[in-house]
Amino acid sequence: MLKIAIILFSYLAGSVSFAVLSSRLFGLPDPRSYGSGNPGATNVLRTGKKAAALLTLIGDGAKGSVAVLVALHFFSGEPAVIAAAALAAFLGHLFPVFLGFRGGKGVATALGVSLALDPLFGASLAGTWVLVFLATRISSLSALIASVLAPVYALHFLGHNILSLSVLAMSLLLVWRHKSNIVKLAKGEEGSFRNKKDRPAS
Repeated sequence: MLKIAIILFSYLAGSVSFAVLSSRLFGLPDPRSYGSGNPGATNVLRTGKKAAALLTLIGDGAKGSVAVLVALHFFSGEPAVIAAAALAAFLGHLFPVFLGFRGGKGVATALGVSLALDPLFGASLAGTWVLVFLATRISSLSALIASVLAPVYALHFLGHNILSLSVLAMSLLLVWRHKSNIVKLAKGEEGSFRNKKDRPAS
């Protein structure tokens, strides 16, 4: 019963949208109503409110970490439960019950999950995202490359087990959630924070 409760808690925690909450806190428009329409930190940043975007990033990442840490606390010797909790939190962000099952793309939440599973694993993913972003200034491309490499990093840091399998599942879902960005990247139409028109308003 406790296992089911933890998985349900993880999903509900993942369903909390910090993009919507931080936007309300700072008096900003609903992030689903402008830009990419994605309730995530990058879209909130388009308003020019860096504090709101940072709060979104931290909150969406923290809920993934909390879900995994709770599972680790009660079932540290049962990787299947930990993997289920991690995936539940991620799915909660993608399909949140509180937003009619229409959520974000899951990048920050996946990172939070990864950091809780193994700090070096999470740091490797974060480092990959940062390096690609510094080179391209394209958030979606950074997320896609980090997502593709995540299963490889997972095998190295987590081993050949169900935890790595859950990372693979999240990676595939992340790529799927970025399908529109992939089309734009292929056409050379994806916006970047290098271009004036794509930078957040000041």
